Amino acid sequence: MKYLCQVWFDGTRLDLMTKEQKHKLDSDSLGYDRDLMASGHMILAEALQSPKSAVTVRVRNGETSVTDGPFIETKEYLGGFILIEAKDLNDAIRVAAEIPLAKLGAIEVRPIYSFGPDV
Repeated sequence: MKYLCQVWFDGTRLDLMTKEQKHKLDSDSLGYDRDLMASGHMILAEALQSPKSAVTVRVRNGETSVTDGPFIETKEYLGGFILIEAKDLNDAIRVAAEIPLAKLGAIEVRPIYSFGPDV
């Protein structure tokens, strides 16, 4: 079954890290990605740019509006995701618990919805 592991964290914690600490976090994260690839769990992983670069798109009554930034103001923001293949939720939780950024923020694990063959 496929699961999306959303990586949420407070960006100010990254801002307080030294260059060496950031390098270690990046190295640990890329190393874990390689481990997931080798174990067959990895489908796709991507880091996201800061919420400052985001836009929010809404369509209401046929009209499209675009606003700068994320939908809500929050300390924690979605910093990236890892799409994995796991046996079950417990396996997905085990994988998520090893994501290095879990030590700084939170990993939301959500099963991917599978549309039936009629769709």
